[in-house]
Amino acid sequence: MTIDHKLIFKEVEDYFFITLGLVLYTIAFTVFLMPYQIVAGGVTGLSAIIYYATGFHLENTYIMINGVLLLVALKILGFKFMMKTIYAIFALYFLLVFAQEIIPVQENGLPIKILGEGQDFMSMIIGCVITGIALATVFLHNGSTGGTDIIAASVNKYHNVSLGSVLIAADFCIIGSCMFFPQFGDYIERAHKVMFGFCVMALENFVLDYVMNARRESVQFMIFTRKWQEIANAIGTETKHGVTILDGHGWYTGKEVKVLCILARKNESINMFRLIKMIDPNAFVSQSAVIGVYGEGFDEMKVRIKTKKIEEDNRLLKNIKEE
Repeated sequence: MTIDHKLIFKEVEDYFFITLGLVLYTIAFTVFLMPYQIVAGGVTGLSAIIYYATGFHLENTYIMINGVLLLVALKILGFKFMMKTIYAIFALYFLLVFAQEIIPVQENGLPIKILGEGQDFMSMIIGCVITGIALATVFLHNGSTGGTDIIAASVNKYHNVSLGSVLIAADFCIIGSCMFFPQFGDYIERAHKVMFGFCVMALENFVLDYVMNARRESVQFMIFTRKWQEIANAIGTETKHGVTILDGHGWYTGKEVKVLCILARKNESINMFRLIKMIDPNAFVSQSAVIGVYGEGFDEMKVRIKTKKIEEDNRLLKNIKEE
């Protein structure tokens, strides 16, 4: 049995970045959100709401709710994904415990306000940007922080719905639950908490989607060159991308030309231009952004095909052939 070192390295890389994302999330939550009792979404946010209202430690609520969700999601998500999710849940649990022990506390038991009094809004901005980046880091490396992330990942696995959209729907319900806790004050104060929470939800998920989509953004190259064979070979061997060769006709010159069509990730653009310029500095290149690329090497088409619809189409095709 041979050991696939690339696979092992990829797994180690995933766990490293998942851990990094969890550390960032813990810092943002305990340093910027908790001290000001800022309401957030997700199971962590729900646990914090319960903690603010009852004093029950948020890490205990977090681990209990996630335990139930893991059992429910075991059949939906793959074993590999679940292992990373279980790791992330327990890692975040211990990170939250550790962070609350080392950070000095106020008289009310909450962490100190590092930005000072009256800096709720600025603390929310900083905290949400960091948590959004942290969640994106975890998701991009096939992990999850548990809770509503499990729900979002389950929906995203079968449907082409952004993770941020699913999280917004779940967070809307969690943040709205503040209205049912009289410990937060009268209705005006509770409404203030809810509206602040909606700002947290919108900003955090905007950052999450921005980072996720920036990583997935693809571009299309159209290359017009006399050295199309050399460039096609270089791109195929150096970048491992497929190249489609189109037949073209120059209207002004009246000559037949070959046009190379290539789809690649946006972060590969510099390498593409470097290869093209090395072979043919006079090549004419068009680069355009594409909304989505689906297929081998890119994103998966996350749509369900109804079995009944397939059977009806097959039956219709059969009848046409018989006629």
